[in-house]
Amino acid sequence: MKFKLTSLEKQWILYDVGNSAFTLMVSTLIPIYFNSLAETNQLSSVDYLAYWGYATSIATLMVAILGPILGTLADTRNFKKKLFVASMMIGVIGCAALGFLSYWLAFIIVFVLAKVGYSTSLIFYDSMLVDVSSPDHVDQVSSQGYAWGYIGSCIPFAACLILVLGSNVFGMSQSSAMTIAFILVALWWLLVSLPLIKNYKQKHYIELKDARNAMFHSFSRLAETLRNVKKERKIFLFLIAFFFYIDGVYTIIDMATAYGTALGLDTTGLLLALLVTQIVAFPSSITFGRLCRNHDLGNLITLCIAAYTGIAVFALFMNSQWQFWVLAVCVGLFQGGIQAMSRSYFTKIIPAEKSGEYFGLMDIFGKGASFFGTTLISVMTQISGSVNIGVGSLVIVFIIGLIMFRKAYKA
Repeated sequence: MKFKLTSLEKQWILYDVGNSAFTLMVSTLIPIYFNSLAETNQLSSVDYLAYWGYATSIATLMVAILGPILGTLADTRNFKKKLFVASMMIGVIGCAALGFLSYWLAFIIVFVLAKVGYSTSLIFYDSMLVDVSSPDHVDQVSSQGYAWGYIGSCIPFAACLILVLGSNVFGMSQSSAMTIAFILVALWWLLVSLPLIKNYKQKHYIELKDARNAMFHSFSRLAETLRNVKKERKIFLFLIAFFFYIDGVYTIIDMATAYGTALGLDTTGLLLALLVTQIVAFPSSITFGRLCRNHDLGNLITLCIAAYTGIAVFALFMNSQWQFWVLAVCVGLFQGGIQAMSRSYFTKIIPAEKSGEYFGLMDIFGKGASFFGTTLISVMTQISGSVNIGVGSLVIVFIIGLIMFRKAYKA
């Protein structure tokens, strides 16, 4: 039977196209721009990478704390869309504001706020999947979301790249070009999100007699879920596995450009290589979605974790531009697949009416895990004095994640 997206599924996918523009900017232009601000304040390459890692860690730690609380609150009738819009707007406004900041500390503070808004919006967005799609569609819809997010984000990114790299041609400073780039990405994010905001309706929810007590009830339900999740062996083991393997995935996404910059690699080459990552990830994500029809989902996720383990080993020895290109292509092959299949797999093993609550918990183990990964890289980099050893330390988290996932899948 031929797979065909519904109108609402397409609108849900469009949000991935919107927010992925910010994701791509975070992994490319923003670290480079922050590096220029850091150099003005005479920060070394080691301190630059460490401070960037700490900023990312703080953002993910904040989301790990807020995620399950807000996710549980979002399961209350008519709350999910409101919380989604609020968090998205924090991200959009924060993104635009970054273009007007020139002091590195102020830049990092606003970046943390924008990243928190972005990451929190994804909790509600992921939990919307049970409302916009059917159980037999979730694997492919989830994969399509990541796929179109990767390729769609290339449109504003390419415009920003042309603007920043060709700022002299356009008769403006690179700082002014970056200001326009931040605004452009913020507008793109907002505009392509409007169809989902307009048409989404929450189908699965918890009904409360008094909505004013929603926050109190959300804490109560969260406490109950935390008690019950230990009894749900499959969910509990998967969340532990997810903590480790997605830790490495998110850390590589967050730190890729900062890593290459700290190694002293050519800036233009780094940006073009990461653009290739997005392009490669598009067909790869769709392919993994199709493979889910006829192949075991657990084996496909296992394949992706194993591939990322190899990528982390390769990073230990990376010191040239061509090696970064190889790394970028390899990440593109598996990045979308592992994220999409993890999301759809989790959707299948949790109760639909508590999707916000459970995805909030998943965010503790997911985005919260990135706090561990970025901090691990920052600490190992400063202790060893080597950025290669810092990034290579991710091998450990992938191996633990692989072992735990196999236990979870067999539970």
